[in-house]
Amino acid sequence: MEFIPLTSPDIRDEDINAVVEVLKSGMLVQAQNVQDFEAGVATFTQTKNAIAVSNGTATLHLALVALGIGPGDEVIIPALSYVATANVVELVGATPVFVDVDTDTFNIEVAAIEAKITSKTKAIMPVHEFGLACDIEAVMKLAEKHGLPVIEDAACALGATQNGKHTGSFGIFGSFSFHPRKAVSSGEGGILTTSDDALAAKVRILRNHGVEMQHGKMEFVAAGFNYRMTDFQAALVNSQLKRLLKIIDYKNELAEVYFNEINHSGIKLPVVPADRNHTWQTFHVVLDSDFDRDKVITELREKGIGTNYGAQCIPAQQYYLKKYGLDSAKEFPNALRAFKSGLAIPIYEKLQKEQIRQIASVLNKLTR
Repeated sequence: MEFIPLTSPDIRDEDINAVVEVLKSGMLVQAQNVQDFEAGVATFTQTKNAIAVSNGTATLHLALVALGIGPGDEVIIPALSYVATANVVELVGATPVFVDVDTDTFNIEVAAIEAKITSKTKAIMPVHEFGLACDIEAVMKLAEKHGLPVIEDAACALGATQNGKHTGSFGIFGSFSFHPRKAVSSGEGGILTTSDDALAAKVRILRNHGVEMQHGKMEFVAAGFNYRMTDFQAALVNSQLKRLLKIIDYKNELAEVYFNEINHSGIKLPVVPADRNHTWQTFHVVLDSDFDRDKVITELREKGIGTNYGAQCIPAQQYYLKKYGLDSAKEFPNALRAFKSGLAIPIYEKLQKEQIRQIASVLNKLTR
């Protein structure tokens, strides 16, 4: 079997041509394509503003800075995510407060959030893990009860919804990534959505060295960052955005093949709640504890299938373990299990359904 990588972005001739046009124009940074990209994402997510930046970590960092979160503050996040979710909290001098995740969806366990809220809590930052919306409606109700802003880490979840409402439109901010593992990609890149015009203006200033135009002149009104997106990155992803819904639909067809074909008793499949759709940035399964997940990854690679673990149990990572000394086995058992026994298997636009069946067949033959 020809090797099937874990992911492979579908960059087509029209996408490449869009980039070439920008390169020929000489207008490389934050020009018309960036504006078009922002307008397109704002319309798609039904938010008033979208601000394009250099990557999906910069979006979260800017959101925290714009909200004035810093030393002495706490931000509630799930224990299972990519480590960037916690890193940005550390980078503004605040403290990440971890909450365990649900075993079916791998998203934050909403019922466990309230016990973690203190007088120092300044925001809740749930993650829409692997492309599935968390129970963001419940998160919003809890946040409103306590007067807390919500920053949606929707890095994997452009196009995900709960009851028809898009991720990125629930909280005060929504953060998206366009890394090559996403449904559409600019290589590196991110976008921050918000319907708060004042916060949007603040983020636009912060992403560009703190510059604000006043009376036709540049004034440096804040200590900002260089978090701009290039125009050729925007052109690349703009071209792909035209087919985003078709990509999501097709990935759901591929996921359905997995659901129909994987029948190993030692492999737990993900669950999609009835009020949500899934964009399948990752098809994440959990192996029984008597499997050695890392050996399974090696075995699958030898059989021509690229796989990896899905996300980190962040408090168990070296930096966070040394700093906070949390016992993940006791405090975040679901996140730890998903990290240690979780397996991300290929699902992307360039795959054929027959390849998905081949992968499922190999998985069904795994021995403990």
